[in-house]
Amino acid sequence: MITKMTGKLLSLGAEHATIEVGAFEYEVSIPEFTRRHLQSELKKNVSLHTIEYIEGGQMQTRMTPRMIGFLTEAEREFFDLFCSVDGVGVKKALRAMIRPVREVAAAIEEKDEKWLSSLPGIGAATAERIVAKLRRKVPKFALMVARDVTAVDTQPDVVSETFEALLALGHNESEARKLIDTALTDKKKFKDTTELLQAIYQHVGRKS
Repeated sequence: MITKMTGKLLSLGAEHATIEVGAFEYEVSIPEFTRRHLQSELKKNVSLHTIEYIEGGQMQTRMTPRMIGFLTEAEREFFDLFCSVDGVGVKKALRAMIRPVREVAAAIEEKDEKWLSSLPGIGAATAERIVAKLRRKVPKFALMVARDVTAVDTQPDVVSETFEALLALGHNESEARKLIDTALTDKKKFKDTTELLQAIYQHVGRKS
């Protein structure tokens, strides 16, 4: 099983990327949020974390192996989890993932079924099932740092520990995520929870 590939991004379509790895070219299915990130990487070397699956149902004679590519292992893990919901599956999940994983996970955690049902192919009934099955499994994905506000070298553990500290201080989950995201827009390195908390409350102080 191929779990990661690194090579030149030869072409990028609406639903697929073509990656050159040595003497081989691979067509990899990609969700929309991955495609947007790869737009500026054409003809450059990229790395994708991949899932393999077989396309074709019991009524079809031809079974075709396919790969789906993601920017990080966490995004791949979330997609696999999302596909596990009854009535979703690989094709529907690919179509639905037009927003970054952190946003989808946050909506699930906050039980925002209306937002989830606005994703392509996800109706009200499916959104309800997604929340019921995944709500307690997605907090770590909701804490993923947005790519455009990533704080260089800030470890995921620091973000998670700070999130827990904010909850202990009386903030709800939504407030805690917003406070962390705001502090990370400074793009500074935070070596521990104390530094990140200080930055958070500096931002709060500026607003008050």
